[in-house]
Amino acid sequence: MQSPLKALMVQGTTSDAGKSVFVAALCRVLARKGVKVSPFKPQNMALNSAVTLDGGEIGRAQAVQARASCTPSSVHMNPVLLKPNSDTGAQVILQGKAIGDMEAVGYDKYKQTVFPKVLESFSILQDQYQTVVIEGAGSPAEINLRHNDIANMGFAEAADVPVVIIADIDRGGVFAHIVGTLELLSKSEQERVIGFVINRFRGDISLLQSGLDWLEERTAKPVLGVLPFLHGLELEAEDSVNNQQLISQSARIRVIVPILTRMSNHTDFDVLRAHPDIDFQYVGKGERIEHADLVILPGTKSVRADLEYLRSQHWDNDIQRHIRLGGKLIGICGGYQMLGRLIHDPHGVEGEAGTSQGLGYLSVETELTTQKHLSEVKAILKLDQKSAVVSGYEIHVGQTSNQEDQSVIFSATHLDAKDGAISDCNQIFGTYLHGIFDTPDAFALICEWLGIVNMTSIDHAQQQETAINRIADAVEEHIDLTRIWPELY
Repeated sequence: MQSPLKALMVQGTTSDAGKSVFVAALCRVLARKGVKVSPFKPQNMALNSAVTLDGGEIGRAQAVQARASCTPSSVHMNPVLLKPNSDTGAQVILQGKAIGDMEAVGYDKYKQTVFPKVLESFSILQDQYQTVVIEGAGSPAEINLRHNDIANMGFAEAADVPVVIIADIDRGGVFAHIVGTLELLSKSEQERVIGFVINRFRGDISLLQSGLDWLEERTAKPVLGVLPFLHGLELEAEDSVNNQQLISQSARIRVIVPILTRMSNHTDFDVLRAHPDIDFQYVGKGERIEHADLVILPGTKSVRADLEYLRSQHWDNDIQRHIRLGGKLIGICGGYQMLGRLIHDPHGVEGEAGTSQGLGYLSVETELTTQKHLSEVKAILKLDQKSAVVSGYEIHVGQTSNQEDQSVIFSATHLDAKDGAISDCNQIFGTYLHGIFDTPDAFALICEWLGIVNMTSIDHAQQQETAINRIADAVEEHIDLTRIWPELY
Protein backbone atom coordinates (compact mmCIF):
# COMPACT_ATOMS: atom_id res chain seq x y z
CA MET A 1 0.00 0.00 0.00
CA GLN A 2 1.18 3.54 -0.80
CA SER A 3 1.82 6.05 1.96
CA PRO A 4 -1.38 7.45 3.46
CA LEU A 5 -2.70 10.81 2.31
CA LYS A 6 -4.15 13.39 4.65
CA ALA A 7 -7.91 12.97 4.98
CA LEU A 8 -9.98 15.86 3.64
CA MET A 9 -13.38 17.21 4.68
CA VAL A 10 -15.79 19.00 2.33
CA GLN A 11 -18.26 21.38 3.96
CA GLY A 12 -20.84 23.55 2.23
CA THR A 13 -22.15 27.06 2.73
CA THR A 14 -25.69 25.66 2.40
CA SER A 15 -27.53 22.40 1.95
CA ASP A 16 -27.41 21.22 -1.67
CA ALA A 17 -24.27 23.23 -2.40
CA GLY A 18 -22.79 20.17 -4.10
CA LYS A 19 -20.96 18.44 -1.24
CA SER A 20 -22.14 14.91 -2.05
CA VAL A 21 -21.29 15.12 -5.74
CA PHE A 22 -17.93 16.83 -5.10
CA VAL A 23 -16.94 14.14 -2.60
CA ALA A 24 -17.94 11.43 -5.11
CA ALA A 25 -15.82 13.16 -7.74
CA LEU A 26 -12.78 13.42 -5.45
CA CYS A 27 -13.15 9.74 -4.56
CA ARG A 28 -13.19 8.76 -8.25
CA VAL A 29 -10.21 11.04 -9.01
CA LEU A 30 -8.18 9.34 -6.26
CA ALA A 31 -9.33 5.86 -7.28
CA ARG A 32 -8.11 6.58 -10.82
CA LYS A 33 -4.73 7.42 -9.31
CA GLY A 34 -4.62 4.01 -7.66
CA VAL A 35 -5.31 5.41 -4.18
CA LYS A 36 -7.38 3.22 -1.88
CA VAL A 37 -10.00 5.74 -0.76
CA SER A 38 -13.21 5.69 1.26
CA PRO A 39 -16.01 8.23 1.66
CA PHE A 40 -17.29 9.18 5.10
CA LYS A 41 -20.15 11.26 6.46
CA PRO A 42 -20.29 11.49 10.26
CA GLN A 43 -23.98 12.32 10.46
CA ASN A 44 -26.58 12.33 7.72
CA MET A 45 -30.27 13.23 7.70
CA ALA A 46 -31.96 11.56 4.75
CA LEU A 47 -34.87 9.34 3.79
CA ASN A 48 -32.92 7.92 0.84
CA SER A 49 -30.85 5.05 2.18
CA ALA A 50 -29.00 1.99 0.95
CA VAL A 51 -28.14 -1.49 2.22
CA THR A 52 -24.42 -2.03 2.71
CA LEU A 53 -22.40 -5.11 1.94
CA ASP A 54 -22.00 -5.71 5.67
CA GLY A 55 -25.77 -5.75 6.14
CA GLY A 56 -26.50 -2.30 7.55
CA GLU A 57 -28.12 0.94 6.41
CA ILE A 58 -26.41 4.16 5.32
CA GLY A 59 -27.34 7.29 3.39
CA ARG A 60 -27.71 6.64 -0.31
CA ALA A 61 -25.19 9.37 -1.17
CA GLN A 62 -22.47 7.47 0.69
CA ALA A 63 -23.33 4.31 -1.25
CA VAL A 64 -22.84 6.29 -4.48
CA GLN A 65 -19.56 7.68 -3.13
CA ALA A 66 -18.42 4.14 -2.29
CA ARG A 67 -19.12 3.21 -5.89
CA ALA A 68 -17.10 6.22 -7.01
CA SER A 69 -14.29 4.98 -4.76
CA CYS A 70 -14.47 1.52 -6.38
CA THR A 71 -14.90 -0.04 -2.95
CA PRO A 72 -17.72 -1.93 -1.18
CA SER A 73 -20.06 0.14 0.96
CA SER A 74 -19.83 -0.17 4.75
CA VAL A 75 -21.84 0.99 7.74
CA HIS A 76 -18.75 2.90 8.88
CA MET A 77 -19.02 5.25 5.90
CA ASN A 78 -22.07 6.88 7.52
CA PRO A 79 -22.15 5.92 11.22
CA VAL A 80 -25.12 8.15 12.11
CA LEU A 81 -28.16 8.29 9.83
CA LEU A 82 -31.26 10.19 10.90
CA LYS A 83 -34.49 9.29 9.09
CA PRO A 84 -37.17 11.91 9.83
CA ASN A 85 -40.58 10.54 10.80
CA SER A 86 -42.09 13.88 11.86
CA ASP A 87 -41.19 17.57 11.78
CA THR A 88 -39.41 17.23 15.12
CA GLY A 89 -38.34 13.59 15.35
CA ALA A 90 -36.37 10.91 13.53
CA GLN A 91 -35.32 7.30 13.65
CA VAL A 92 -31.64 7.05 14.65
CA ILE A 93 -29.47 4.57 12.74
CA LEU A 94 -26.13 3.97 14.47
CA GLN A 95 -23.43 2.09 12.58
CA GLY A 96 -26.06 0.60 10.30
CA LYS A 97 -28.65 -0.47 12.87
CA ALA A 98 -31.80 1.32 14.09
CA ILE A 99 -31.56 2.12 17.80
CA GLY A 100 -34.89 3.94 18.20
CA ASP A 101 -36.78 7.17 17.59
CA MET A 102 -35.81 10.49 19.16
CA GLU A 103 -37.15 14.00 19.22
CA ALA A 104 -34.73 16.70 18.04
CA VAL A 105 -34.12 18.09 21.52
CA GLY A 106 -33.41 14.65 22.93
CA TYR A 107 -31.06 13.76 20.11
CA ASP A 108 -29.13 17.02 20.51
CA LYS A 109 -28.24 15.90 24.03
CA TYR A 110 -27.56 12.35 22.82
CA LYS A 111 -25.04 13.41 20.15
CA GLN A 112 -22.09 13.33 22.53
CA THR A 113 -23.03 9.74 23.38
CA VAL A 114 -22.82 8.67 19.73
CA PHE A 115 -19.75 10.81 18.89
CA PRO A 116 -17.27 8.14 20.12
CA LYS A 117 -18.93 5.71 17.70
CA VAL A 118 -18.50 8.26 14.89
CA LEU A 119 -14.79 8.60 15.68
CA GLU A 120 -14.52 4.81 15.96
CA SER A 121 -15.94 4.36 12.46
CA PHE A 122 -13.59 7.02 11.08
CA SER A 123 -10.62 5.29 12.73
CA ILE A 124 -11.65 1.94 11.21
CA LEU A 125 -11.74 3.48 7.73
CA GLN A 126 -8.38 5.17 8.27
CA ASP A 127 -6.89 1.80 9.13
CA GLN A 128 -8.38 0.19 6.01
CA TYR A 129 -7.78 2.94 3.44
CA GLN A 130 -4.98 5.26 2.36
CA THR A 131 -7.24 8.26 2.75
CA VAL A 132 -10.79 9.25 3.59
CA VAL A 133 -12.84 12.00 1.92
CA ILE A 134 -15.39 13.35 4.40
CA GLU A 135 -18.69 15.09 3.69
CA GLY A 136 -20.18 17.57 6.10
CA ALA A 137 -23.89 18.13 6.61
CA GLY A 138 -25.79 21.32 5.81
CA SER A 139 -23.61 24.28 6.78
CA PRO A 140 -20.96 24.67 9.52
CA ALA A 141 -22.26 28.20 10.19
CA GLU A 142 -25.64 27.24 11.68
CA ILE A 143 -25.23 29.04 15.00
CA ASN A 144 -27.99 27.10 16.76
CA LEU A 145 -26.33 23.78 15.87
CA ARG A 146 -22.72 24.66 16.73
CA HIS A 147 -23.00 23.32 20.28
CA ASN A 148 -22.38 19.56 20.35
CA ASP A 149 -21.71 19.57 16.59
CA ILE A 150 -20.51 16.21 15.28
CA ALA A 151 -21.29 16.72 11.59
CA ASN A 152 -19.12 19.66 10.50
CA MET A 153 -16.40 21.60 12.33
CA GLY A 154 -16.98 19.68 15.53
CA PHE A 155 -15.87 16.56 13.72
CA ALA A 156 -13.09 18.32 11.79
CA GLU A 157 -11.59 19.63 15.02
CA ALA A 158 -11.81 16.26 16.79
CA ALA A 159 -10.34 14.36 13.82
CA ASP A 160 -7.84 17.13 12.95
CA VAL A 161 -8.61 17.24 9.22
CA PRO A 162 -8.36 20.13 6.73
CA VAL A 163 -11.56 21.53 5.24
CA VAL A 164 -12.60 22.76 1.80
CA ILE A 165 -15.74 24.89 1.63
CA ILE A 166 -17.94 24.56 -1.46
CA ALA A 167 -20.61 27.10 -2.48
CA ASP A 168 -23.24 27.09 -5.23
CA ILE A 169 -23.06 30.20 -7.42
CA ASP A 170 -26.22 29.20 -9.29
CA ARG A 171 -28.23 30.11 -6.17
CA GLY A 172 -26.83 33.67 -6.18
CA GLY A 173 -24.98 35.44 -3.37
CA VAL A 174 -21.97 33.14 -3.53
CA PHE A 175 -19.46 35.66 -2.14
CA ALA A 176 -21.72 36.51 0.80
CA HIS A 177 -22.23 32.79 1.46
CA ILE A 178 -18.49 32.11 1.57
CA VAL A 179 -17.42 35.17 3.53
CA GLY A 180 -20.35 34.87 5.94
CA THR A 181 -19.67 31.20 6.57
CA LEU A 182 -15.99 31.85 7.27
CA GLU A 183 -16.75 34.79 9.57
CA LEU A 184 -19.04 32.68 11.72
CA LEU A 185 -16.35 30.07 12.41
CA SER A 186 -13.98 30.18 15.37
CA LYS A 187 -10.35 31.16 14.80
CA SER A 188 -9.12 27.56 14.92
CA GLU A 189 -11.89 26.48 12.53
CA GLN A 190 -11.02 29.29 10.11
CA GLU A 191 -7.39 28.17 10.12
CA ARG A 192 -8.54 24.66 9.23
CA VAL A 193 -10.10 25.88 5.95
CA ILE A 194 -7.57 25.43 3.13
CA GLY A 195 -9.63 26.96 0.34
CA PHE A 196 -12.93 27.36 -1.50
CA VAL A 197 -14.63 25.73 -4.46
CA ILE A 198 -17.35 27.53 -6.40
CA ASN A 199 -19.88 25.17 -7.94
CA ARG A 200 -22.32 25.31 -10.90
CA PHE A 201 -20.94 28.35 -12.73
CA ARG A 202 -22.50 29.29 -16.06
CA GLY A 203 -20.84 31.64 -18.54
CA ASP A 204 -17.43 33.17 -19.23
CA ILE A 205 -15.03 32.65 -16.32
CA SER A 206 -13.30 35.95 -17.10
CA LEU A 207 -16.41 37.77 -15.89
CA LEU A 208 -15.98 36.12 -12.50
CA GLN A 209 -12.26 36.74 -12.09
CA SER A 210 -12.50 40.10 -10.31
CA GLY A 211 -14.78 38.53 -7.73
CA LEU A 212 -12.38 35.64 -7.19
CA ASP A 213 -9.49 38.05 -6.72
CA TRP A 214 -11.52 40.03 -4.17
CA LEU A 215 -12.49 36.86 -2.31
CA GLU A 216 -8.91 35.68 -2.02
CA GLU A 217 -7.77 39.11 -0.79
CA ARG A 218 -10.68 39.39 1.65
CA THR A 219 -10.19 35.95 3.20
CA ALA A 220 -6.46 35.32 2.59
CA LYS A 221 -7.46 31.87 1.33
CA PRO A 222 -7.28 30.48 -2.21
CA VAL A 223 -10.13 29.69 -4.53
CA LEU A 224 -9.19 26.14 -5.50
CA GLY A 225 -11.32 26.23 -8.61
CA VAL A 226 -14.66 26.93 -10.25
CA LEU A 227 -16.74 23.96 -11.40
CA PRO A 228 -18.99 24.55 -14.42
CA PHE A 229 -22.72 23.88 -14.44
CA LEU A 230 -22.97 20.40 -15.94
CA HIS A 231 -26.24 20.25 -17.85
CA GLY A 232 -28.06 16.93 -17.68
CA LEU A 233 -25.93 15.56 -14.85
CA GLU A 234 -27.99 12.75 -13.28
CA LEU A 235 -26.51 11.47 -10.03
CA GLU A 236 -28.64 10.05 -7.22
CA ALA A 237 -29.84 12.81 -4.91
CA GLU A 238 -29.23 12.58 -1.18
CA ASP A 239 -32.76 13.50 -0.19
CA SER A 240 -34.35 16.42 -2.02
CA VAL A 241 -36.88 15.57 -4.72
CA ASN A 242 -35.79 16.78 -8.15
CA ASN A 243 -39.14 18.09 -9.34
CA GLN A 244 -37.81 19.43 -12.62
CA GLN A 245 -40.27 18.26 -15.26
CA LEU A 246 -38.55 16.36 -18.05
CA ILE A 247 -41.42 16.23 -20.54
CA SER A 248 -40.83 14.52 -23.87
CA GLN A 249 -43.06 15.47 -26.77
CA SER A 250 -42.77 11.90 -28.08
CA ALA A 251 -43.43 10.20 -24.73
CA ARG A 252 -45.01 6.76 -24.96
CA ILE A 253 -45.82 6.43 -21.23
CA ARG A 254 -47.03 8.99 -18.68
CA VAL A 255 -46.04 8.16 -15.09
CA ILE A 256 -47.25 10.01 -11.99
CA VAL A 257 -45.87 9.70 -8.45
CA PRO A 258 -47.62 11.52 -5.59
CA ILE A 259 -45.21 13.23 -3.18
CA LEU A 260 -45.89 11.86 0.30
CA THR A 261 -44.82 13.80 3.39
CA ARG A 262 -42.15 11.22 4.36
CA MET A 263 -41.43 9.81 0.91
CA SER A 264 -38.28 7.68 0.95
CA ASN A 265 -35.93 6.30 -1.68
CA HIS A 266 -37.32 8.37 -4.53
CA THR A 267 -34.13 7.35 -6.38
CA ASP A 268 -36.32 4.41 -7.44
CA PHE A 269 -37.65 6.75 -10.14
CA ASP A 270 -34.38 8.13 -11.54
CA VAL A 271 -34.50 5.76 -14.51
CA LEU A 272 -38.06 6.80 -15.32
CA ARG A 273 -37.29 10.52 -15.00
CA ALA A 274 -34.34 10.25 -17.38
CA HIS A 275 -36.02 8.08 -20.01
CA PRO A 276 -36.70 9.94 -23.29
CA ASP A 277 -39.94 8.03 -23.91
CA ILE A 278 -41.46 8.64 -20.47
CA ASP A 279 -43.34 11.73 -19.34
CA PHE A 280 -42.62 11.54 -15.61
CA GLN A 281 -44.47 13.82 -13.19
CA TYR A 282 -44.48 14.27 -9.43
CA VAL A 283 -47.73 15.67 -8.04
CA GLY A 284 -47.74 17.59 -4.77
CA LYS A 285 -50.16 19.02 -2.28
CA GLY A 286 -53.31 20.39 -3.90
CA GLU A 287 -52.59 18.81 -7.30
CA ARG A 288 -54.54 16.06 -9.04
CA ILE A 289 -53.53 12.61 -10.27
CA GLU A 290 -54.95 12.37 -13.77
CA HIS A 291 -54.24 11.37 -17.39
CA ALA A 292 -51.61 8.77 -16.47
CA ASP A 293 -50.73 5.34 -17.83
CA LEU A 294 -49.03 4.39 -14.57
CA VAL A 295 -49.33 5.69 -11.00
CA ILE A 296 -46.67 4.64 -8.49
CA LEU A 297 -47.11 4.88 -4.73
CA PRO A 298 -43.58 5.35 -3.34
CA GLY A 299 -41.94 4.22 -0.15
CA THR A 300 -42.49 6.26 2.99
CA LYS A 301 -41.02 6.40 6.48
CA SER A 302 -44.52 6.91 7.96
CA VAL A 303 -46.88 4.66 6.06
CA ARG A 304 -50.05 5.08 8.19
CA ALA A 305 -49.71 8.86 8.46
CA ASP A 306 -48.98 9.17 4.74
CA LEU A 307 -51.94 6.95 3.90
CA GLU A 308 -54.09 9.43 5.83
CA TYR A 309 -52.37 12.29 3.99
CA LEU A 310 -53.03 10.60 0.64
CA ARG A 311 -56.71 10.46 1.49
CA SER A 312 -56.73 14.07 2.68
CA GLN A 313 -55.52 15.07 -0.79
CA HIS A 314 -58.31 12.94 -2.35
CA TRP A 315 -55.67 10.99 -4.24
CA ASP A 316 -57.48 7.79 -3.27
CA ASN A 317 -60.41 8.98 -5.41
CA ASP A 318 -58.05 9.93 -8.23
CA ILE A 319 -56.45 6.48 -8.10
CA GLN A 320 -59.84 4.77 -8.11
CA ARG A 321 -60.82 6.72 -11.23
CA HIS A 322 -57.42 5.93 -12.78
CA ILE A 323 -57.97 2.18 -12.27
CA ARG A 324 -61.55 2.39 -13.57
CA LEU A 325 -60.24 3.97 -16.79
CA GLY A 326 -57.79 1.10 -17.31
CA GLY A 327 -54.62 2.62 -15.82
CA LYS A 328 -51.96 0.61 -14.00
CA LEU A 329 -50.80 1.05 -10.40
CA ILE A 330 -47.61 -0.04 -8.62
CA GLY A 331 -46.82 0.27 -4.91
CA ILE A 332 -43.24 0.08 -3.67
CA CYS A 333 -42.40 -0.68 -0.03
CA GLY A 334 -44.70 1.58 2.02
CA GLY A 335 -46.76 2.11 -1.13
CA TYR A 336 -47.16 -1.68 -1.37
CA GLN A 337 -48.38 -1.79 2.23
CA MET A 338 -50.96 0.92 1.42
CA LEU A 339 -52.36 -1.19 -1.44
CA GLY A 340 -53.39 -3.96 0.97
CA ARG A 341 -56.47 -4.36 3.14
CA LEU A 342 -55.10 -3.48 6.56
CA ILE A 343 -51.95 -2.05 8.16
CA HIS A 344 -51.54 -3.07 11.81
CA ASP A 345 -49.19 -1.26 14.19
CA PRO A 346 -49.72 -3.05 17.50
CA HIS A 347 -46.39 -1.88 18.97
CA GLY A 348 -46.71 1.78 18.03
CA VAL A 349 -43.71 1.58 15.69
CA GLU A 350 -44.82 4.68 13.77
CA GLY A 351 -46.63 6.48 16.56
CA GLU A 352 -49.89 5.64 18.26
CA ALA A 353 -50.68 1.92 18.14
CA GLY A 354 -53.65 0.94 16.00
CA THR A 355 -54.84 -0.32 12.63
CA SER A 356 -55.41 1.58 9.37
CA GLN A 357 -57.65 0.57 6.52
CA GLY A 358 -55.57 0.16 3.38
CA LEU A 359 -56.71 1.02 -0.13
CA GLY A 360 -57.84 -2.59 -0.54
CA TYR A 361 -56.53 -3.28 -4.03
CA LEU A 362 -54.41 -6.28 -3.01
CA SER A 363 -55.36 -9.22 -0.79
CA VAL A 364 -52.53 -8.62 1.67
CA GLU A 365 -52.25 -7.39 5.25
CA THR A 366 -49.22 -5.85 6.94
CA GLU A 367 -48.11 -5.81 10.55
CA LEU A 368 -45.44 -3.24 11.35
CA THR A 369 -42.61 -4.73 13.41
CA THR A 370 -39.91 -3.31 15.65
CA GLN A 371 -37.24 -5.16 13.65
CA LYS A 372 -36.15 -3.59 10.36
CA HIS A 373 -35.58 -5.82 7.34
CA LEU A 374 -32.45 -5.00 5.29
CA SER A 375 -31.28 -7.05 2.32
CA GLU A 376 -29.82 -6.95 -1.15
CA VAL A 377 -32.02 -8.93 -3.57
CA LYS A 378 -31.46 -10.77 -6.83
CA ALA A 379 -34.61 -12.47 -8.03
CA ILE A 380 -37.10 -13.12 -10.82
CA LEU A 381 -39.98 -10.76 -11.65
CA LYS A 382 -43.04 -12.52 -13.09
CA LEU A 383 -45.78 -10.61 -14.94
CA ASP A 384 -48.21 -11.79 -17.64
CA GLN A 385 -46.69 -15.30 -17.52
CA LYS A 386 -43.32 -13.84 -18.49
CA SER A 387 -40.26 -13.42 -16.32
CA ALA A 388 -37.16 -11.26 -16.07
CA VAL A 389 -34.14 -11.04 -13.80
CA VAL A 390 -34.47 -8.20 -11.28
CA SER A 391 -32.19 -6.85 -8.58
CA GLY A 392 -32.53 -4.25 -5.87
CA TYR A 393 -32.75 -3.93 -2.11
CA GLU A 394 -35.28 -4.04 0.73
CA ILE A 395 -35.41 -1.58 3.65
CA HIS A 396 -38.64 -1.80 5.62
CA VAL A 397 -40.37 -2.53 8.88
CA GLY A 398 -43.32 -4.84 8.72
CA GLN A 399 -44.29 -8.28 7.52
CA THR A 400 -46.87 -8.57 4.77
CA SER A 401 -48.97 -11.70 4.40
CA ASN A 402 -50.11 -12.56 0.88
CA GLN A 403 -53.39 -14.31 1.55
CA GLU A 404 -53.95 -15.54 -2.01
CA ASP A 405 -50.30 -16.25 -2.91
CA GLN A 406 -50.23 -13.88 -5.88
CA SER A 407 -46.54 -13.02 -5.65
CA VAL A 408 -44.57 -11.19 -8.35
CA ILE A 409 -40.97 -11.51 -7.06
CA PHE A 410 -39.36 -14.96 -6.68
CA SER A 411 -35.90 -15.73 -5.36
CA ALA A 412 -33.56 -17.09 -8.01
CA THR A 413 -32.24 -19.71 -5.58
CA HIS A 414 -35.11 -20.34 -3.14
CA LEU A 415 -38.46 -20.47 -4.91
CA ASP A 416 -40.30 -20.46 -1.60
CA ALA A 417 -38.90 -16.97 -0.94
CA LYS A 418 -41.48 -14.68 -2.50
CA ASP A 419 -42.40 -11.01 -2.41
CA GLY A 420 -45.20 -8.78 -3.56
CA ALA A 421 -48.67 -9.38 -4.91
CA ILE A 422 -50.71 -8.67 -8.03
CA SER A 423 -54.43 -8.02 -8.38
CA ASP A 424 -56.88 -10.33 -10.13
CA CYS A 425 -57.52 -7.62 -12.72
CA ASN A 426 -53.77 -7.52 -13.53
CA GLN A 427 -53.72 -3.72 -13.24
CA ILE A 428 -52.07 -3.41 -9.82
CA PHE A 429 -49.04 -4.90 -8.17
CA GLY A 430 -46.92 -4.16 -5.14
CA THR A 431 -43.45 -5.13 -3.96
CA TYR A 432 -40.96 -4.34 -1.22
CA LEU A 433 -38.16 -4.24 -3.80
CA HIS A 434 -36.50 -0.85 -4.31
CA GLY A 435 -34.66 -0.36 -7.60
CA ILE A 436 -37.10 -2.49 -9.56
CA PHE A 437 -36.84 -0.24 -12.65
CA ASP A 438 -33.02 -0.20 -12.68
CA THR A 439 -32.55 -3.68 -14.17
CA PRO A 440 -33.04 -3.39 -17.97
CA ASP A 441 -34.85 -6.75 -18.39
CA ALA A 442 -37.24 -6.03 -15.52
CA PHE A 443 -37.89 -2.52 -16.88
CA ALA A 444 -38.73 -3.98 -20.30
CA LEU A 445 -41.13 -6.51 -18.75
CA ILE A 446 -42.93 -3.80 -16.76
CA CYS A 447 -43.29 -1.78 -19.98
CA GLU A 448 -44.82 -4.82 -21.69
CA TRP A 449 -47.21 -5.16 -18.74
CA LEU A 450 -48.17 -1.54 -19.46
CA GLY A 451 -48.80 -2.49 -23.09
CA ILE A 452 -45.65 -0.89 -24.52
CA VAL A 453 -43.14 -3.06 -26.37
CA ASN A 454 -39.67 -2.28 -27.72
CA MET A 455 -39.01 0.51 -25.22
CA THR A 456 -35.48 1.88 -25.34
CA SER A 457 -33.40 0.18 -22.67
CA ILE A 458 -31.46 2.32 -20.18
CA ASP A 459 -28.56 0.87 -18.21
CA HIS A 460 -28.90 2.69 -14.88
CA ALA A 461 -25.60 1.39 -13.54
CA GLN A 462 -23.77 2.67 -16.61
CA GLN A 463 -25.60 6.00 -16.33
CA GLN A 464 -24.27 6.35 -12.80
CA GLU A 465 -20.75 5.51 -13.92
CA THR A 466 -20.95 8.05 -16.72
CA ALA A 467 -22.16 10.75 -14.31
CA ILE A 468 -19.44 9.99 -11.76
CA ASN A 469 -16.73 10.08 -14.43
CA ARG A 470 -18.13 13.28 -15.87
CA ILE A 471 -17.94 15.20 -12.60
CA ALA A 472 -14.53 13.64 -11.84
CA ASP A 473 -13.28 14.88 -15.23
CA ALA A 474 -14.56 18.37 -14.39
CA VAL A 475 -12.76 18.31 -11.03
CA GLU A 476 -9.48 17.25 -12.62
CA GLU A 477 -9.81 20.01 -15.21
CA HIS A 478 -11.00 22.90 -13.03
CA ILE A 479 -9.75 22.26 -9.46
CA ASP A 480 -6.16 22.85 -8.37
CA LEU A 481 -5.61 19.47 -6.74
CA THR A 482 -1.94 20.24 -6.08
CA ARG A 483 -3.09 22.45 -3.20
CA ILE A 484 -5.09 19.60 -1.69
CA TRP A 485 -2.75 16.64 -2.18
CA PRO A 486 0.67 18.04 -3.18
CA GLU A 487 2.30 14.68 -2.48
CA LEU A 488 0.12 13.11 -5.21
CA TYR A 489 0.26 15.78 -7.91
